[in-house]
Amino acid sequence: MSHPQRIAATFAELQAKGRKALIPYVTAGFPFADITPALMHGMVEAGADVIELGVPFSDPMADGPVIQKAGEKALSLGIGMPQVLEMVRSFRQRNQATPVVLMGYANPVERYDQRHGKGAFARDAGAAGVDGLLVVDYPPEECEQFAADLRAHGIDLIFLLAPTSTPERMQQVARVASGYVYYVSLKGVTGSGTLDTAAVEAMLPRIREHVKIPVGVGFGIRDAATAQ
Repeated sequence: MSHPQRIAATFAELQAKGRKALIPYVTAGFPFADITPALMHGMVEAGADVIELGVPFSDPMADGPVIQKAGEKALSLGIGMPQVLEMVRSFRQRNQATPVVLMGYANPVERYDQRHGKGAFARDAGAAGVDGLLVVDYPPEECEQFAADLRAHGIDLIFLLAPTSTPERMQQVARVASGYVYYVSLKGVTGSGTLDTAAVEAMLPRIREHVKIPVGVGFGIRDAATAQ
């Protein structure tokens, strides 16, 4: 069953050690349909604190060419939301501690409920051992009920903030978000541009005025040097 506090526990433990969370991303079902649970275990062994598992989708508008290609390959292998949940279930057989966040788009989530009944996604994802969900194209004002449904199954709904986010937007996100928020550190798609670390440093205190949960930074972190 779901462990609602996996994300919070991980961040609390890291904070106690004075460490930041490393949250790597991998597309489910790439490069092979059956490789993902083994890759997830490898990521944990290599130091991942939280895993972001990409749900393949045919129109990933926030993603650059690398993740687009990975998603296309996974889709061609028949990977959809039911298979992704099965991968998480498989990972959980050996790992009950590392939080898993599904990252993707509204369509696969809504399609899952259309096929399996209202509320099926929250129920089945919780049962599989999913801890968080990041839906790129769900704005906070459309999500209050969905966030509550997910929380009832131990799942945090994670939102994106951008360099262009206003204080009002940050407040809206703070009202519904749990787990952590994801600060998209550059304007553009994943893998585009280089990270302006000074700009990120300037933005984080502004986000923290409104958002009390941890803030993750992504989209421009491509190597160890950028992460440092």
